[in-house]
Amino acid sequence: MDAQVTLRLPKDLDRALAKAAKARGLKKSHLVREAVAAYLARESDEQSPEQLRAVLDEFIGSMPLDHDAIMKDPIARQIYEHNWRW
Repeated sequence: MDAQVTLRLPKDLDRALAKAAKARGLKKSHLVREAVAAYLARESDEQSPEQLRAVLDEFIGSMPLDHDAIMKDPIARQIYEHNWRW
């Protein structure tokens, strides 16, 4: 048997849910189940900092810098000086 969960929604969220359910020809409860499943799947897909670093490693340093243009732009220069590793 499926578990039952009761929740309260603000009126505007309930109206939006009802509108979306009607547009798709589904019950509100079905949309809520879809939303919860999507949220939990997204949360479990989060990568650790080490995994993200491994993905991004190939891009680090892959773009040439126009050093003269950076030095002329005060904001770009500040970012460069803050982030540059000596």
